[in-house]
Amino acid sequence: MARILTGIQSSGRPHLGNILGAIKPAIDLSKQPGNESFLFIADLHSLTTIKDGPMRREFTRAVAATWLAFGLDTTKNTFWRQSRVVEHTELAWHLCCFTPFPMLNNATSFKEKADKLSDVNAGLFVYPVLQAADILLYDAEIIPVGKDQRQHIEMTRDIASAFNRQYNEDVFVLPEARIDDRLMTIPGIDGQKMSKSYNNYIDIFLPANELYKVIKKIKSDSTPLDEPKNPDTDITFQIYSLLASDEQTGEMRRLYEGGNYGYGTAKKALYELIIEQYAPVRERFDYYMANNDALETELRTGEEKASAIARRTLARVREKLGYN
Repeated sequence: MARILTGIQSSGRPHLGNILGAIKPAIDLSKQPGNESFLFIADLHSLTTIKDGPMRREFTRAVAATWLAFGLDTTKNTFWRQSRVVEHTELAWHLCCFTPFPMLNNATSFKEKADKLSDVNAGLFVYPVLQAADILLYDAEIIPVGKDQRQHIEMTRDIASAFNRQYNEDVFVLPEARIDDRLMTIPGIDGQKMSKSYNNYIDIFLPANELYKVIKKIKSDSTPLDEPKNPDTDITFQIYSLLASDEQTGEMRRLYEGGNYGYGTAKKALYELIIEQYAPVRERFDYYMANNDALETELRTGEEKASAIARRTLARVREKLGYN
């Protein structure tokens, strides 16, 4: 049996990168016999960038609706809002006191965000410590993440190891990152990693006409229509290949390499694939967004389960620290 944990920030509606890089892989893992999954909405983390309460509440609902729309079984897994389990923040403080400053100062993700954001706050700097608390609180063993989060899991292991060495006991389980090589980084419409921070994402839950407008903005080169094109360097093809079957991908590759196939046609094919493939998911998402009571029932049940486990872990930690 493996205990798996994944969290998604409520800093916006989940986009295709979140879905392919975290949500779907986590749900697939949760369905494997013997696995025990802990899947949460990281609404505390979203405070580093979003200060508007109603906006965060709406985004949190959208994240919850996405998990449920993709078929998360809440009877077999634990699903909750991070902010509703106070042990996350207490453990984060304890772990801060075991985290070397240079470790945080060398975090690649912080440097990238600090270069792009005007609001560079302390929350962004200590983000990896709260993330470590999220993981260690539930004795998680496997953390499905994208390539860009590998360093954060290594930091979690280092922090947990420092705590364990201090008390000469395995107080914390050391987690392992699970990275799907095919889904390491999902490209956005500009070719960078798909991210809300870069405003280059595809929201599959948009109304059809709005979704098509976004897809048509995908960056492409100036190769003339009649000339062959290189699918391996084209963003539209890269995204299409992540969603399509091997047969569909092979056919589009042949069209690219054969010439007389425009990027606009490829973008339309991508749009049609998303609409067809995610039609049931889009319908379920709309249902949960329109039925808040159904959404709350799912979340509150999970929060009771998560709180019970978190309290036991924190009691173990507090005993070592001399608070109990």
